[in-house]
Amino acid sequence: MTRTVTVAAIQTSYASEDIQANIDKTVALIREAAERGAQVILPSELFQGPYFCVSQEEKWFGTAHTWREHPAVVQLQPLAKELGVVIPVSIFEREGPHYFNSLVMIDADGSLMGVYRKSHIPDGPGYQEKYYFRPGDTGFKVWNTRFGRIGVGICWDQWYPETARAMTLQGAEILMYPTAIGTEPHDDTLDTAAPWRRAMQGHAVSNVVPVVGANRIGHEQVTDAGQTFYGHSFIADHRGDLVQSLNREEGVIVHTFDLDFLDRHRAAWGFFRDRRTDLYGALASGRPAS
Repeated sequence: MTRTVTVAAIQTSYASEDIQANIDKTVALIREAAERGAQVILPSELFQGPYFCVSQEEKWFGTAHTWREHPAVVQLQPLAKELGVVIPVSIFEREGPHYFNSLVMIDADGSLMGVYRKSHIPDGPGYQEKYYFRPGDTGFKVWNTRFGRIGVGICWDQWYPETARAMTLQGAEILMYPTAIGTEPHDDTLDTAAPWRRAMQGHAVSNVVPVVGANRIGHEQVTDAGQTFYGHSFIADHRGDLVQSLNREEGVIVHTFDLDFLDRHRAAWGFFRDRRTDLYGALASGRPAS
């Protein structure tokens, strides 16, 4: 029997500081995606509230939780089980005195498969994440979910080809990136929507693997100037072609892939045949090479 997987990306706004309202909004869209046949459903980065990293304010540390007890994880865990779907959940994680931008993978039976902590942390106008987050200490992660092996990077990770290659070396059959990206406060003329997509489409081509990107949209008034997120969420196939996409509107996109075909086609390209196992093995594990 041919193995297939149906994936979805959610694109919506999260301007409110009401965590419960944002979770409820996400739940409704997850239900919509599941009704359309989606088995792995990706919300955007830090969907529990506005993207607070636009500025440095200590109050936001109060919104972090341990990953098993985060309100989004607690509420989406039974939903995943009810719908029989896999949900990668982006959260602001606290572990003791340490804070991370993290991703919890919930399998289709509601079990928590573990946590990935964002490896690459941006620091610049409008994206001051190093004030809030430590660089991740988990290495890159791939989860053997009910519907296939899923690798997930978080936002800034998507600009780094080694992230995608490391996850594919670990056997990822689909790559996913929840993000929060939009206007650049230091340059009103700079629009990164197209290169944002192209970078991930390149990962799809170079690794012969589908890629799903889920971004938020809308204007958020965390600072006086505010920030506008441009959406452009998409699903790309193994060639990097866009098979589903959104512009700057709210919505859900869904697409089905033949995993057996992709496995054979990836083998035929030979990208993972001739390589130095010492260097790439370290990359895949997240450990430095000796």
